[in-house]
Amino acid sequence: MEMKKSFIKWSVAGMVLLLITAFMGGYAYSQKRPIQVALSAQAPSASTMGTRAGPVLPDFADIATEQGPAVVNISVSGKVKAAFSGFPGFPQLDPNDPFQEFFKRFQGPQQRGEVPTHGLGSGFIVRTDGVVLTNAHVVAEADEVLVKLTDKREFKAKVIGIDKPSDVAVLRIDAKDLPTVKIGDPKLSRVGEWVVAIGSPFGFENTITAGIVSAKSRTLPDEGYVPFLQTDVAINPGNSGGPLFNMRGEVIGINSQIYSRSGGYQGLSFAIPIDVAMKVERQLLEHGTVSRGRLGVTIQELTPDLAESFGMEKPVGALVSAVEHGSPAEKAGIEPGDVITQFGGTAINRSAELPPLVSDVTPGTRVTVTVWRHGKTKEVSVAVGELNGARGQAKAAGGEAGKLGLAARPLTPAERSEAKVASGLVVESVSAGPAEKAGVQPGDVILSVNGELVSDVAQLQAQVAKPGKHALRILRGNSTLFVPITLG
Repeated sequence: MEMKKSFIKWSVAGMVLLLITAFMGGYAYSQKRPIQVALSAQAPSASTMGTRAGPVLPDFADIATEQGPAVVNISVSGKVKAAFSGFPGFPQLDPNDPFQEFFKRFQGPQQRGEVPTHGLGSGFIVRTDGVVLTNAHVVAEADEVLVKLTDKREFKAKVIGIDKPSDVAVLRIDAKDLPTVKIGDPKLSRVGEWVVAIGSPFGFENTITAGIVSAKSRTLPDEGYVPFLQTDVAINPGNSGGPLFNMRGEVIGINSQIYSRSGGYQGLSFAIPIDVAMKVERQLLEHGTVSRGRLGVTIQELTPDLAESFGMEKPVGALVSAVEHGSPAEKAGIEPGDVITQFGGTAINRSAELPPLVSDVTPGTRVTVTVWRHGKTKEVSVAVGELNGARGQAKAAGGEAGKLGLAARPLTPAERSEAKVASGLVVESVSAGPAEKAGVQPGDVILSVNGELVSDVAQLQAQVAKPGKHALRILRGNSTLFVPITLG
């Protein structure tokens, strides 16, 4: 009985204690709650959003809406000569294998002649009267180029000219009052900035991809004349020739290449700076060809060890490893072992920076070059020459994308002097077409068409604009001859 009373007493005491604790806890909670409400009632500031919630992602919708109509889809078609690829059902043989000729005699008719080819690319309108920029490799081998606008209109394009060293091509379509892109300055772009690409990957028109500028002034193998912009924007087949925009909606580059081990996009894409492309565009429109400066030196990167051996504090500049005989550099006194540290007042930090600077100079211009030689700085004056073999090709094409089927360019002053002619166009290549059938050959110089002298590609285009019979007066070697050509 006593144990039972004791249990009840402690139970009552426990309940009283529990009620007191609950009351005090509720009182404490009611005292703290207004403070919590006050804190949560404060709206987050812009700086708080940036630091606590992370940066706000950019919106690309305005760029897509405003600049998209000036981006075009390019489709090309042509033919390539089919080479013997082995007898059906048999493995590929070595060209020197005696059985190769045996099987070649019995190859199927489907392996002879020409094979149709088709390709896709992108481009963008830079002038309201129909001038379009794209990559040279998109249209270089095309017999017909078709440009499609976002409003579904389609035009056959005339290839005004191509420049393979920069991979830039200029097209023209017969249209007026077209939307154009805004041209920006790639030099003002910074590594880490957002950029947007618009193009037609795999034929999906006006596809938009975004990324950042990964690096600037990249030099790629065999591409020494272009200081590429490197980005991580997704670029795939069909994007080539399309524009790269900054966040102000300005074009700062032409998407040109990717670096990949799989053949597809792997996070490394490269764009031609738009200032380089626009210089090519102006030259092709005005002269039908692209002229580049030349020093005539072979250069290499300066390593820390080499810099120390030359008595230099830092490995900056372009080390001259060889000088061509009779070149502008040799005439100016530049020697192997010199380190070019400045060109025309512009500092050279890496050897890759020198070729684009030299090529951008008009041939004949005199430029001051600063070199490090035998532990001292020396300045020399160089009359920049012209780079041979890197001239742009202007296609002598009519409105039907290649009536003659040849690529030609104006003679240089030296070539005119050597040939003893006042003007003319040298034939650089001949594809399948009327010119090939008539026997026109690379190296021929077209002096006149239908009795009219020709000095630029535009004149040749005008002369062959109409179908019918045309007479080309050609200089071949030391002889002149007339070649009749019939255009349908």
